[in-house]
Amino acid sequence: MRWLWIDSILDHEPQKRLVAIKSVSLAEDHIHQHFEAGPDGPAQPLMPASLMLEGMAQTAGILVGSVRDFSEKVILAKVTHASFERDVTPGQSIKYDAVIERMDDAGASTTGVISAFDHRSGVWTEIGRTEIIFSHVDKNMSGLDLPDHNFVFGENFRSILSQLLPARQ
Repeated sequence: MRWLWIDSILDHEPQKRLVAIKSVSLAEDHIHQHFEAGPDGPAQPLMPASLMLEGMAQTAGILVGSVRDFSEKVILAKVTHASFERDVTPGQSIKYDAVIERMDDAGASTTGVISAFDHRSGVWTEIGRTEIIFSHVDKNMSGLDLPDHNFVFGENFRSILSQLLPARQ
């Protein structure tokens, strides 16, 4: 994983729930490409829904991995549902609230609620919901030896995980 779509962890109920936050800023390059100014009007910078889905997948993936103390490789297996009702613009924050619905040796299913915080109004508004299934790739039947550097729990997540597991620093 090369990109982090969460900034910090707000709440953690072990084996149940993880809440993370992402602040959306005009300093992020991808914001300016969605949507650029054109002949039909001025620029309308937005956080793409696909990146909000990735932020939820990262949040839920950390939650699933934490259940077994990050001893197994966790990969996103399927997005069974994702809906987004509103856009998120620079100056707002996104909250990812992930819950484990089922967990077994093969993997886990999670549900999530995505909310946006408008700092001007001071109100959180639900903007989306997800259902995501994860697989414990170490338990797969393919026999493939998959490289560690391709997984979420690599070096890029050490600062995020230190918020979740401060005793491990």
